[in-house]
Amino acid sequence: MVCDGRSRCETETLHCARCGSVLYGRKRNSYARSAAYLIAALVLYIPANVYPVMYTKMLGDEADSTIIGGIMEFWESGSWDIALLIFLASVAVPCTKFITMGYLLWNRNVSEHVMVSKTRLLKFVEGIGYWSMLDVLVVAIVAALIQFQALGEAEPRLGIVFFGSVVVLTMLSALSFDGRLTWDRKVDHG
Repeated sequence: MVCDGRSRCETETLHCARCGSVLYGRKRNSYARSAAYLIAALVLYIPANVYPVMYTKMLGDEADSTIIGGIMEFWESGSWDIALLIFLASVAVPCTKFITMGYLLWNRNVSEHVMVSKTRLLKFVEGIGYWSMLDVLVVAIVAALIQFQALGEAEPRLGIVFFGSVVVLTMLSALSFDGRLTWDRKVDHG
């Protein structure tokens, strides 16, 4: 359905006269929604890293692990590959998304080179967004393995809820951002 904004809606799909691609309408309140999702994600990232994400009890040892604590435990036990994977999914990817979305939202540079770069950055952020869920998946797999092998107990904790919320909010921030806003500023400024 295509609406012209003046109460008239059509059910036909519009196509570009030059290349034939399907034309899509603008995302409403794109800038405000994207910024709100990003700020909410930044706020929730703090408790995601402070609260434990997992409780484990194995062979008499009990531990509540935070994200950073879990990375350190895997590293010290010799599982540096898992530690690196969790670091990338839990720290590097979210921080990259925070910085990139902040740059896209608050940088007002109108040079064409910068605008092309911003478009590429938006595609990059949308692409890596799903990899952050890897940490939530790791918690689920570790808990299942421990329970399955009857070696002990494992339970997710509150931190994983905050982290999952951060992942969803950063994805919503990227998906809410209408990249055409950057190009509109170029038209407005000359």
